[in-house]
Amino acid sequence: MIEAQNIYKSFSVGTQELAVLKDVSLTIREGEFVSLMGPSGSGKSTLLYILGGLDKADSGTVRVCGKETGKMGDAEESAMRRDEIGFVFQAYNLIDNLTVEENILVPALLAGKKRKDMAGPAEELLKAVGLHEHRKHRPMELSGGQQQRTAIARALVNRPKVLFADEPTGNLDSQNGKEVLELLSRLNKQYGITVLMVTHAEEAARYGGRVIRLRDGRLA
Repeated sequence: MIEAQNIYKSFSVGTQELAVLKDVSLTIREGEFVSLMGPSGSGKSTLLYILGGLDKADSGTVRVCGKETGKMGDAEESAMRRDEIGFVFQAYNLIDNLTVEENILVPALLAGKKRKDMAGPAEELLKAVGLHEHRKHRPMELSGGQQQRTAIARALVNRPKVLFADEPTGNLDSQNGKEVLELLSRLNKQYGITVLMVTHAEEAARYGGRVIRLRDGRLA
Protein backbone atom coordinates (compact mmCIF):
# COMPACT_ATOMS: atom_id res chain seq x y z
CA MET A 1 0.00 0.00 0.00
CA ILE A 2 2.90 2.39 0.80
CA GLU A 3 6.43 1.99 -0.51
CA ALA A 4 9.37 4.36 -0.20
CA GLN A 5 12.80 3.75 -1.67
CA ASN A 6 16.00 5.67 -0.94
CA ILE A 7 14.30 8.86 0.28
CA TYR A 8 16.54 11.87 0.90
CA LYS A 9 15.32 15.25 2.12
CA SER A 10 17.21 18.38 3.21
CA PHE A 11 16.17 21.87 4.29
CA SER A 12 18.12 25.11 4.04
CA VAL A 13 18.83 26.70 7.42
CA GLY A 14 20.57 30.00 6.79
CA THR A 15 23.62 29.12 4.69
CA GLN A 16 23.60 25.49 5.83
CA GLU A 17 21.88 22.44 4.36
CA LEU A 18 20.26 20.30 7.07
CA ALA A 19 19.82 16.66 6.02
CA VAL A 20 16.53 15.47 7.56
CA LEU A 21 16.04 12.11 5.81
CA LYS A 22 18.97 9.98 4.69
CA ASP A 23 18.33 7.00 2.41
CA VAL A 24 15.06 5.86 4.02
CA SER A 25 13.30 2.83 2.51
CA LEU A 26 10.20 1.12 3.90
CA THR A 27 7.13 -0.86 2.88
CA ILE A 28 3.71 -0.87 4.56
CA ARG A 29 1.22 -3.55 3.57
CA GLU A 30 -2.49 -3.08 2.98
CA GLY A 31 -4.49 -3.12 6.23
CA GLU A 32 -1.48 -2.64 8.54
CA PHE A 33 -1.44 -0.26 11.49
CA VAL A 34 2.17 0.96 11.68
CA SER A 35 3.61 3.35 14.27
CA LEU A 36 6.47 5.60 13.12
CA MET A 37 8.52 6.55 16.17
CA GLY A 38 11.44 8.82 16.86
CA PRO A 39 12.59 11.72 19.01
CA SER A 40 11.98 15.33 17.99
CA GLY A 41 14.03 16.18 14.91
CA SER A 42 14.33 12.57 13.75
CA GLY A 43 12.46 13.30 10.50
CA LYS A 44 9.31 11.28 11.21
CA SER A 45 6.78 14.02 10.39
CA THR A 46 8.75 15.01 7.27
CA LEU A 47 8.63 11.39 6.11
CA LEU A 48 4.87 11.24 6.77
CA TYR A 49 4.30 14.40 4.71
CA ILE A 50 6.37 13.02 1.82
CA LEU A 51 4.51 9.69 1.88
CA GLY A 52 1.18 11.56 1.98
CA GLY A 53 2.07 13.87 -0.89
CA LEU A 54 2.16 17.03 1.24
CA ASP A 55 5.90 17.46 0.59
CA LYS A 56 8.44 16.29 -1.99
CA ALA A 57 11.60 14.27 -1.45
CA ASP A 58 14.85 15.59 -2.91
CA SER A 59 15.42 12.11 -4.36
CA GLY A 60 14.00 8.62 -4.13
CA THR A 61 10.62 7.17 -5.08
CA VAL A 62 7.29 6.95 -3.26
CA ARG A 63 4.37 4.73 -4.26
CA VAL A 64 1.00 5.00 -2.54
CA CYS A 65 -1.94 2.80 -3.58
CA GLY A 66 0.21 1.52 -6.43
CA LYS A 67 0.90 4.98 -7.87
CA GLU A 68 4.29 6.67 -8.02
CA THR A 69 3.60 10.12 -6.60
CA GLY A 70 6.69 11.72 -8.13
CA LYS A 71 5.27 11.15 -11.62
CA MET A 72 1.91 12.75 -10.85
CA GLY A 73 0.82 16.20 -11.87
CA ASP A 74 -0.56 18.56 -9.23
CA ALA A 75 -4.19 17.83 -10.11
CA GLU A 76 -3.71 14.05 -10.02
CA GLU A 77 -1.84 14.21 -6.71
CA SER A 78 -4.50 16.50 -5.22
CA ALA A 79 -7.23 14.06 -6.31
CA MET A 80 -5.35 11.15 -4.70
CA ARG A 81 -5.05 13.05 -1.40
CA ARG A 82 -8.76 13.83 -1.53
CA ASP A 83 -10.07 10.40 -2.51
CA GLU A 84 -7.56 7.80 -1.34
CA ILE A 85 -5.79 9.34 1.66
CA GLY A 86 -7.06 10.68 4.98
CA PHE A 87 -5.05 12.97 7.26
CA VAL A 88 -5.30 13.53 11.01
CA PHE A 89 -3.02 16.10 12.65
CA GLN A 90 -2.10 17.09 16.20
CA ALA A 91 -4.12 20.30 15.74
CA TYR A 92 -7.65 19.31 14.86
CA ASN A 93 -8.02 21.92 12.07
CA LEU A 94 -11.80 22.06 12.34
CA ILE A 95 -13.86 24.96 10.94
CA ASP A 96 -15.19 26.85 13.95
CA ASN A 97 -18.49 28.02 12.50
CA LEU A 98 -19.52 24.58 11.21
CA THR A 99 -21.17 21.84 13.25
CA VAL A 100 -19.57 18.45 13.86
CA GLU A 101 -21.63 16.94 11.06
CA GLU A 102 -20.79 19.77 8.65
CA ASN A 103 -17.07 19.50 9.43
CA ILE A 104 -17.16 15.78 8.70
CA LEU A 105 -18.85 16.38 5.34
CA VAL A 106 -16.39 19.01 4.05
CA PRO A 107 -14.08 16.61 2.09
CA ALA A 108 -17.09 14.85 0.53
CA LEU A 109 -18.60 18.15 -0.64
CA LEU A 110 -15.22 19.24 -2.03
CA ALA A 111 -15.16 15.96 -3.97
CA GLY A 112 -18.45 16.93 -5.61
CA LYS A 113 -20.72 14.62 -3.64
CA LYS A 114 -24.22 15.79 -2.77
CA ARG A 115 -25.05 16.36 0.87
CA LYS A 116 -28.27 14.33 0.66
CA ASP A 117 -26.30 11.35 -0.69
CA MET A 118 -23.85 11.59 2.22
CA ALA A 119 -26.49 11.54 4.98
CA GLY A 120 -26.13 7.78 5.50
CA PRO A 121 -22.30 7.67 5.51
CA ALA A 122 -22.16 10.68 7.84
CA GLU A 123 -24.61 9.00 10.22
CA GLU A 124 -22.48 5.84 10.23
CA LEU A 125 -19.29 7.78 10.96
CA LEU A 126 -20.91 9.85 13.71
CA LYS A 127 -21.91 6.63 15.44
CA ALA A 128 -18.53 4.98 14.79
CA VAL A 129 -16.66 7.81 16.55
CA GLY A 130 -19.24 8.22 19.32
CA LEU A 131 -20.42 11.71 18.37
CA HIS A 132 -23.96 11.17 17.12
CA GLU A 133 -25.48 13.12 20.02
CA HIS A 134 -23.02 15.98 19.39
CA ARG A 135 -23.65 16.24 15.65
CA LYS A 136 -25.09 19.78 15.88
CA HIS A 137 -22.42 21.10 18.24
CA ARG A 138 -19.63 23.38 17.08
CA PRO A 139 -15.94 22.70 17.77
CA MET A 140 -15.67 25.12 20.70
CA GLU A 141 -18.46 23.21 22.48
CA LEU A 142 -16.44 19.98 22.37
CA SER A 143 -13.59 18.55 24.43
CA GLY A 144 -10.20 18.02 22.78
CA GLY A 145 -10.88 14.30 22.43
CA GLN A 146 -14.24 14.96 20.77
CA GLN A 147 -12.63 17.43 18.37
CA GLN A 148 -10.01 14.87 17.40
CA ARG A 149 -12.68 12.21 16.87
CA THR A 150 -14.48 14.67 14.59
CA ALA A 151 -11.23 15.12 12.65
CA ILE A 152 -10.85 11.33 12.33
CA ALA A 153 -14.41 10.98 11.00
CA ARG A 154 -13.74 13.80 8.54
CA ALA A 155 -10.59 11.99 7.35
CA LEU A 156 -12.64 8.85 6.67
CA VAL A 157 -15.72 10.36 4.99
CA ASN A 158 -14.43 9.67 1.45
CA ARG A 159 -13.53 6.08 2.42
CA PRO A 160 -9.76 6.45 1.86
CA LYS A 161 -7.44 3.46 1.62
CA VAL A 162 -4.76 5.04 3.82
CA LEU A 163 -4.94 7.16 6.98
CA PHE A 164 -1.90 9.25 7.98
CA ALA A 165 -1.97 10.45 11.60
CA ASP A 166 0.66 12.91 12.82
CA GLU A 167 0.86 12.90 16.64
CA PRO A 168 -2.95 12.52 16.92
CA THR A 169 -2.82 12.46 20.74
CA GLY A 170 -0.27 15.28 21.12
CA ASN A 171 -2.82 17.82 22.40
CA LEU A 172 -4.81 15.39 24.54
CA ASP A 173 -4.70 14.24 28.15
CA SER A 174 -3.96 10.57 28.79
CA GLN A 175 -7.60 9.41 28.94
CA ASN A 176 -8.68 11.21 25.77
CA GLY A 177 -5.46 10.08 24.10
CA LYS A 178 -6.20 6.47 24.96
CA GLU A 179 -9.74 6.77 23.57
CA VAL A 180 -8.44 8.21 20.28
CA LEU A 181 -5.83 5.44 19.94
CA GLU A 182 -8.43 2.77 20.67
CA LEU A 183 -10.68 4.36 18.04
CA LEU A 184 -7.91 4.32 15.41
CA SER A 185 -7.20 0.68 16.21
CA ARG A 186 -10.89 -0.25 15.95
CA LEU A 187 -11.39 1.64 12.68
CA ASN A 188 -8.28 -0.02 11.24
CA LYS A 189 -9.87 -3.41 11.90
CA GLN A 190 -13.45 -2.41 11.05
CA TYR A 191 -12.73 -0.74 7.70
CA GLY A 192 -9.44 -2.47 6.81
CA ILE A 193 -7.87 0.95 6.33
CA THR A 194 -4.07 1.15 6.34
CA VAL A 195 -2.87 3.42 9.17
CA LEU A 196 0.53 5.11 9.53
CA MET A 197 0.78 7.03 12.80
CA VAL A 198 3.65 9.28 13.84
CA THR A 199 4.28 9.39 17.57
CA HIS A 200 7.13 9.94 20.03
CA ALA A 201 5.36 8.02 22.82
CA GLU A 202 6.07 4.31 23.40
CA GLU A 203 2.62 3.84 24.93
CA ALA A 204 0.92 5.18 21.81
CA ALA A 205 3.20 3.23 19.45
CA ARG A 206 2.07 -0.06 20.98
CA TYR A 207 -1.35 0.35 19.35
CA GLY A 208 0.33 -0.32 16.01
CA GLY A 209 0.94 -3.86 14.87
CA ARG A 210 4.47 -2.85 13.88
CA VAL A 211 6.82 -0.06 14.95
CA ILE A 212 9.29 1.65 12.61
CA ARG A 213 11.90 3.78 14.36
CA LEU A 214 13.74 6.79 12.95
CA ARG A 215 16.83 8.34 14.48
CA ASP A 216 18.81 11.19 12.95
CA GLY A 217 17.02 10.77 9.64
CA ARG A 218 17.71 7.05 9.24
CA LEU A 219 15.82 3.88 10.06
CA ALA A 220 17.09 2.71 13.43
